[in-house]
Amino acid sequence: MRILLIEDDEQLCKTLQLQFEYHGIESDCAHNGVDALYYVMQPVYDLIILDRMLPGMDGISLLKMIRQNNVRTPVILATAVDSVEERIAGLDSGADDYLVKPYDIGELLARIRALCRRPDTLEFSGSLSFEDLEFSSLNLHLSRKGDSSPDAKIRLSRREAVLLEYFLLRPNQTLTRQLIYARVWGPDGEVEDGNLDTYIYYLRKHLRTLKSRVRILTVHGIGYRLEADV
Repeated sequence: MRILLIEDDEQLCKTLQLQFEYHGIESDCAHNGVDALYYVMQPVYDLIILDRMLPGMDGISLLKMIRQNNVRTPVILATAVDSVEERIAGLDSGADDYLVKPYDIGELLARIRALCRRPDTLEFSGSLSFEDLEFSSLNLHLSRKGDSSPDAKIRLSRREAVLLEYFLLRPNQTLTRQLIYARVWGPDGEVEDGNLDTYIYYLRKHLRTLKSRVRILTVHGIGYRLEADV
């Protein structure tokens, strides 16, 4: 899972990012509405946490703009103002949930889980599976279902885990190299072209070690696709 945190309090951003990382969530931060618009338009986020008061462009204006551009990513609107009118304004502008600051990280995570249990959103359970594979984003373990032998479980590196998670969330879909770069390294991440190929090689090696039916297919000139042998 990758979250976009739009918040002008940089210390709060750092604190939340540490908490997200602990729970296996990747995140990016934007500190003003103008910069946030660039990030929002990247189709790599599963959820957005949006502060109501932002420099450059306020949260309500930004929310209206992204909904007008058909960005359907779930949004939690965070604000220090707790009033019925404020909640109505946020929800009517396109927010999916509303959270009053200061908020507890446990409550925030619970709201994230609740939003991601809704239809047409990604599952946030800490565990993903496809065919004979099972992956835990909490301990980064990749395993073969129903096999308890010592060689049926592999602990992935952090980067391997983020890449594999993206494939598992979209099996049988061709993912372009550009989308993978943005999802795994972030929209502003600096990455050499060969780095992705190296991590694909590592994941393929792990799949062979597990004797899995799942494979990562190269779609020449476009990207990669996760699929299973018939």
